[in-house]
Amino acid sequence: MNSRRNFLQKASLGFAAAAALPTFGNALTQQADRNAVEDEASFTLGFAGYSFLKFDLDKSIAMMKRLGVDHLSIKEFHLPLNSSQETIDAVKKKLSDAGIKPYTVGVIYMRSKEAVDQAFAYAQKVGVSMIVGVPNPDLLAYTEEKVKATNIRMAIHNHGPEDKLYPSPKDVYDRIKDMDARMGLCIDIGHTLRAGVLPEKAVKEYRSRLFDLHIKDVTAMAKDAKVIEIGRGAINFSAFVEALEKINYSGVCSIEYEKDMSDPLVGMAESVGFFKGVQMG
Repeated sequence: MNSRRNFLQKASLGFAAAAALPTFGNALTQQADRNAVEDEASFTLGFAGYSFLKFDLDKSIAMMKRLGVDHLSIKEFHLPLNSSQETIDAVKKKLSDAGIKPYTVGVIYMRSKEAVDQAFAYAQKVGVSMIVGVPNPDLLAYTEEKVKATNIRMAIHNHGPEDKLYPSPKDVYDRIKDMDARMGLCIDIGHTLRAGVLPEKAVKEYRSRLFDLHIKDVTAMAKDAKVIEIGRGAINFSAFVEALEKINYSGVCSIEYEKDMSDPLVGMAESVGFFKGVQMG
């Protein structure tokens, strides 16, 4: 396992160098190599919008294009929840022109019925079929009503051991397992490991309600673990990808990169390269 991990780290560092240095090598050869990797990859790769917290939409789009990733979960700092339809349409056109698909919105926190209403109205205006959200537990029944009325799925995000609402995927699943089948989970695998649960176990156990994934790596199975480039931490990505293949996961694997957020491109590229490489193994 260590030799395989070392090989994948070296391969992903090569991908990072190519992404960070546009004049490195022949551009056409680099694109052909990326296309070959895409052809071998099993899962659709995206980015959770929070990864681009320090950047405006134009710079975020440019980075995604450099990295060859074309699915995005939109965060409100790029498109505020109270945006007009005109503003939303302008952002959607900008993404479409760049070949990027906004497949969901979130993470959106919902602490009142009004916030739930706003989130679903926002998702309808953006034209997505899923919200990655954190509705307060006492609002789950009302959220379920909105899911039924709009046919927009709710993927509830777990946020680790310090989160009082949904520390682990089980805390989400236990609350929604008897609700409408469009009430489900966005499993954050880094927070899941910090909560003491193996991500490969969680995706298999809650497969029936698994709608979305936030992909990151952390330094240890511990509450105070730090985020790190994918492949350098404690998550067993070979076992995780094997579990996704076993359950025939058909959603997006959205990388949520939270290290070096003011200068993330090289780390993002290494993470993308490593995750794609594991899928080819």
